[in-house]
This record gives sequence, C-alpha cells and structure tokens, in this order.
Amino acid sequence: MKLRNIICLISAAALIAAVYLIIPEKDESQPVYPESPAVSTVSDRISYFASHGWEVEELAGRNIVIPSDLSGEYEEYVRMQDKQGLPLRKFAGRDAVLYLYDVKNYSPESRKMLAELIVCEDTAVASMVYSEDGGSIRLSVD
Repeated sequence: MKLRNIICLISAAALIAAVYLIIPEKDESQPVYPESPAVSTVSDRISYFASHGWEVEELAGRNIVIPSDLSGEYEEYVRMQDKQGLPLRKFAGRDAVLYLYDVKNYSPESRKMLAELIVCEDTAVASMVYSEDGGSIRLSVD
C-alpha cells in the first residue's frame, strides 16, 4: 500500500475518533423540553391557558417548594408534565408559585373544573385541569 493511502486512512480514522469524542451522547433518560412560555403576569398566564383552548379566571396564587424527589406519589403528575413538554423535573427542589384558576368553558356532568399552573422563575413548569371534587377528572392542559 502506498504511503499516501496509509496517511489518508489514518487521517480518516483520527477524524472519526475526534467527532465521536466531541459530540456528546444523547441521554435518553432525561426528557428534552421545548422553550416553556414566560408567564410572569396574570395576562401571560391566562393567555397560556387560552392558547390551549381553556377559558380561565385566576383565583389565587401561593408560594410552594417543588419537591426534590418527584418519584412515588408524584410520578403520574410528572409524566403528565413531560408529555406536555413542561420542565417540572428540571425545577425540582426550587421555590415556585402555584396559581389556581376557575375553568369557565368546560364542565363535564356539571362538575366545576379548576386549573393549576406552577411557575418557577417566570416559566410555566407544570399545569393541569381537574374537577373540584378532589380530582376525579384530571386532564392535561394541552
């Protein structure tokens, strides 16, 4: 084999090795989140729900701490947020605000429906619509 061919093969192998080392492996265990909407004002938060077809009226907000361990009783809720593309996992253990809303345009079986939105650092990190009777009906926002 000619020296020129050997040098080309070595260069190609080095290039492939460099690309393999530089490009990080994709971590399939952690969800990839799209850009979450900024929801710093009442208008922003109501618009968030409206963009998903929900007509809401803000009732209250209270400070919370998102649990640092989102397993166990939180698993179903966290999976719902992952499916909606909301980054609840990313904000585990942080201070947040939980906003509560009255849903105006949906009332299955004449049940009063509520919506919640968890906001951390002016970002929507979790949301859900549920029946006031303790959540016998639970729906994702989108």
